[in-house]
Amino acid sequence: MSASNPWNVAWITGASSGIGRELAILLDGKAEAIAVSARSSDKLEELAALARNVKPHPLDVTNEAAVERCVDAIETEHGPIDLAVFSAGAWTIMNAGEIDVAAIRRGIEVNYMGVVNALAAIVPRMKRRGAGHIAIVASIAGYRGLPRSAAYGPTKAALINLAESLKSELEPHGIAVSLVNPGFVDTPMTRDNPFPMPSLMKAEDAARQLLLGLERRRYEIIFPRGFVYALKLLQIVPNRVFFWYVSSFVMGRRRRSRG
Repeated sequence: MSASNPWNVAWITGASSGIGRELAILLDGKAEAIAVSARSSDKLEELAALARNVKPHPLDVTNEAAVERCVDAIETEHGPIDLAVFSAGAWTIMNAGEIDVAAIRRGIEVNYMGVVNALAAIVPRMKRRGAGHIAIVASIAGYRGLPRSAAYGPTKAALINLAESLKSELEPHGIAVSLVNPGFVDTPMTRDNPFPMPSLMKAEDAARQLLLGLERRRYEIIFPRGFVYALKLLQIVPNRVFFWYVSSFVMGRRRRSRG
């Protein structure tokens, strides 16, 4: 491990597609082993065929015991995990007035508890070693509540709060924490969105921005910057301004598109 090659072993969840997949490819050559996890073993094998240091470790992050076994296997086969990037996610659009309990429960289990399960397995190991870097992929959807995001946005808001809680607690143990808040990225999860996606990024460009932030050990890693900074303003405006904006522009755009 060196300044130019800061990680020996990296672990990425949600690596079968999107940002996780592209990050694994970028890390090839920067880490001695990149363990990639997702439910789809076929896609992980395809990814491993593209990069010499990528190692498939299929996993359902909602299974706590399986996550622990997966971390055991990675560290037994490749060595201690220096960098863990938690990017597994589930996205369901919930239409106005609908409460889809199954979709909400799945969002919580994958997006939030999937990260909690991974943290439970990896944090004690990093604390014993006094070193490590954890990156939690949340979303700008967690900044404030947006229409049709009831099954998704609250889980990302929870991850933002979780990362904030962990940062000050883990830093004294030598563990860095990064919070990743992407804007819209062209992935299989977003490709069918029935609404315009401003400043849509390619997954490989998003992964480059993520890697740059990790190398610089930033706490919050955002991309694309201009669009995300605009969304950050919604965090500080008064509630009446926020709800006026949502009603006038977000909901208004939906009504016009159905026109």
